Amino acid sequence: MDVFVPFDPRDPNTRLSSVFSPDQRREFAAAMLSDVLAAVRAAGQQPTVLSTADVDRSCRVVVDERPLTEAVNAVLESTTPAAVVMADLPLVTGETVERLLGGDGDVVLAPGLGGGTNALCTRHPEFRVDYHDGSYQKHRNRAAECGASVQTLDSFRFAVDIDRRADLAEVLLHGNGAAADWLRDAGFEVETSDGRCTVVRQ
Repeated sequence: MDVFVPFDPRDPNTRLSSVFSPDQRREFAAAMLSDVLAAVRAAGQQPTVLSTADVDRSCRVVVDERPLTEAVNAVLESTTPAAVVMADLPLVTGETVERLLGGDGDVVLAPGLGGGTNALCTRHPEFRVDYHDGSYQKHRNRAAECGASVQTLDSFRFAVDIDRRADLAEVLLHGNGAAADWLRDAGFEVETSDGRCTVVRQ
């Protein structure tokens, strides 16, 4: 199956601007991308990076400068079945990706904690995406409109996308790839306060 990983190398993870400099955000985004690509390969698939600009990766790279929704829909118009896995999911593993690709629905959705869609797999040629606010519910509705059956994948590792400072603790607690290594090298560590884990930078 074709597995596409959307990626913005130019100005990624803007919600982490209070934590990282622009160069650091690009480095951290690249590390998370490496983890996602490794997970796709561990699932026995060859990933394609769907990037807003050219990137040097040892896999197929398709450059499309359009916004996320338009770029992904252009892919889906010509490629079915297909899967889309976001690049800011450094907790995913090969087993996680296998569960997504092996789902029973015509459309398999892996929602994020905030109501977005962090990954999906579609076998229905008419299904299209809409990644604006509340995309998980929109994707359920769109699947129904085109007569596609839907399965929701209950997965912690897909649900946790990294775009806020609090999310960094999850990477250090549960990740063991390039993103976790990058954070440790940058001086981040987990600290427990009031019964919750946060990150501090030494």
